[in-house]
Amino acid sequence: MPASATLLLYVLSTAALLAVPGPSVVYVVARAVEHGRAAGLVSVLGLETGALLHVLLAAGGVTAVLASSEWAFAVLRYGGAAYLLWLGLRQLLSRRRPAGAGPAATPASRRRLFRDGVLVDLLNPKTGLFFLAFLPQFVDPAAGPVALQVLVLGLLFVVMATATDSAYALTAAALRNRVARPASGRPVLQRTTAVVYCGLGGLAAVV
Repeated sequence: MPASATLLLYVLSTAALLAVPGPSVVYVVARAVEHGRAAGLVSVLGLETGALLHVLLAAGGVTAVLASSEWAFAVLRYGGAAYLLWLGLRQLLSRRRPAGAGPAATPASRRRLFRDGVLVDLLNPKTGLFFLAFLPQFVDPAAGPVALQVLVLGLLFVVMATATDSAYALTAAALRNRVARPASGRPVLQRTTAVVYCGLGGLAAVV
């Protein structure tokens, strides 16, 4: 296991990274604004499950293999972008609820929300490359099996990311309850979240 000083440096570095909102925060906030607090938290669990799978792949060396394959990287990259764009288009084309029904009249399935979160994160190869580039900086080959150290550091990152993203989801849901009116707020939220998904998809494809 890494030394205590190394772990402390890792925690501080991870906290600094998580303090800057990224695509995952934007995604979670969009879900919470559109569907409410529970949906935001379920989306967080989905995203972090995807991140956990990336950690397992990195620990097993699979991420390094994928990173060395331009074809495999492109498939994941454009597959993830296409999935985000599909989420946005589905949001735009979905039927609006009857006036007065309110934002929570037909809440999205929690299973679907969780699945979407997992796929959004899992289909993003840049997440895997992040773990491949970031975690080894804090690994000490003399302190034990490298794969085990990567796994432990990755799990710690996922735990901290879960706490951070959950805080954003709860904040977004609280603001949503204050500003969204039952009849008029729903179409605006629907269009806004659709634009967010499409924007994230476009960003994933070109960056």
